[in-house]
Amino acid sequence: MTQLQRLVITHDQCSGQQIQLTAEQQHYLCRVLRLHAGDRFIAMDGKGWWLAVLSEDERQAEVLKPIAANTELSMSVNLLIALPKTGMDDIVRQTTELGVSRIVPIISQRTVLKPSPQKRERWQRIAQEAAEQSERQIIPEVLSPQSWTEALSQWNAASSICYLCEARGEYPHLLTCLMGSREWGVGSGSREGGVRLDASEPSAQPVQLPAVTIAIGTEGGWTEAEVNEAIAAGYQPVSLGARILRAVTAPVVAMSLVASTIEARV
Repeated sequence: MTQLQRLVITHDQCSGQQIQLTAEQQHYLCRVLRLHAGDRFIAMDGKGWWLAVLSEDERQAEVLKPIAANTELSMSVNLLIALPKTGMDDIVRQTTELGVSRIVPIISQRTVLKPSPQKRERWQRIAQEAAEQSERQIIPEVLSPQSWTEALSQWNAASSICYLCEARGEYPHLLTCLMGSREWGVGSGSREGGVRLDASEPSAQPVQLPAVTIAIGTEGGWTEAEVNEAIAAGYQPVSLGARILRAVTAPVVAMSLVASTIEARV
């Protein structure tokens, strides 16, 4: 099958089967990608994929059919990341490629960075670009920064399986906990990779299994008080290995372990 280009659209661009393209999207499709009227591409609305064809005036596109694909993890994965001094762009990009569902920036006691609203907008754009590049069906949501206490009130054991990555202390390895967990070990049936253009309905949403939440500290890690707060909220403290990882490396390692475990068990 010919490789088709992907384009992220919003819901308000769609009216029936018609997609109203923005000036920027027209430039990208027609000038950068050199598509012409009648050429096909994949439209991504953040929830699924749609096969679309460029109209004659090249200012609109027509939706032809939904595309069923399996590029999403069968579980939602929330990443609570205490904001590092630098490297948040890379964290968003790489964890998006690995399948994260939601990124929650945390203002911890050791956080130095105090991001502006424009930073969050930038991180959301990076997530969108990374989702396109990695052929994901869902664009991860990057939330506004929250305090640790505020985050724990929402992201706790009542809504997901929670792990707190901590570099210091005698804690079990995250992989050991993941492989030993029976709460979310098996998905509903096998999955086949690739894209199918003959499906009648999109299959963008992951199988509804319990979510998993991973919390990663900033430079210097979590304080003792923050660790105790997390334990009280139902988090299992875990290790990522014997070595001390950089604040931008740890979330990629943790997300890799979670994604690999989920995909190996489905």
